[in-house]
Amino acid sequence: MRSIGRAIAVRLAEAGCDVVVTGTGRDPDTFPEDERATGWRDIESVADEVRAFGRRALAVVCDVADGVAVTVLAERVVSELGRVDILVNNAGAARGADRCAVLDLDPGLWRSVIDVNLTGTFLASQAFGRHMVAQGSGSIVNISSIAGKRLSPFAGAYAASKAGVQALTACMAQEVGPCGVRVNAVCPGVVDTSRLDAVGRGEAWQRTLDGIPLRRAGTGEDVAATVVYLCADQGAWVTGQSWNVDGGSVVQH
Repeated sequence: MRSIGRAIAVRLAEAGCDVVVTGTGRDPDTFPEDERATGWRDIESVADEVRAFGRRALAVVCDVADGVAVTVLAERVVSELGRVDILVNNAGAARGADRCAVLDLDPGLWRSVIDVNLTGTFLASQAFGRHMVAQGSGSIVNISSIAGKRLSPFAGAYAASKAGVQALTACMAQEVGPCGVRVNAVCPGVVDTSRLDAVGRGEAWQRTLDGIPLRRAGTGEDVAATVVYLCADQGAWVTGQSWNVDGGSVVQH
């Protein structure tokens, strides 16, 4: 399974963290053929990978756009694991029919993208951030996108949601910094995950790669390495930032 979330969970476990993995509870009948062939069990499989490093793992189905569900999740994490040191907001709305002109965008699709990408990040940051403030430490990393800086046409909902994540990151970092809590965002570029399999790997894909200064797509591990840095002691004096991890595609801050 090629994904950013799985790579982050595994790298954090490798770094010594107990990990709570959340997901939407996908129907196994919707899994791609390659996942079925390997016996993939979604978040349960990721939790097993975490446990292979000798760390504790919880796999929890949660709708991040549901404030009550997120609050219950935060309480469960603290109850079962004792504290929360790191929050990674990685949930993302599926790429779909929202990639169209703003004048043609269905309001329901707009709400769906904003609810998951932006409101979900807000709700989780609020629920878990309260625990971090109370204990006097913590690191929140929001997975945004260079789309929130590039602001391309035909991506209005997605770009707006990710630009909002970056604004939320900057505002919250200044509010909770005095309490010992750091908040940063990571902005991936083109990452070769299963979410982009529908795009294909033909000439159009190669043109995309040719437009990246480092001439390759990123991997989930590229993003995970940055997340781990921002959560570790090495990143202890970094907060309020939105870091591009994109092979040089976007040079704006």
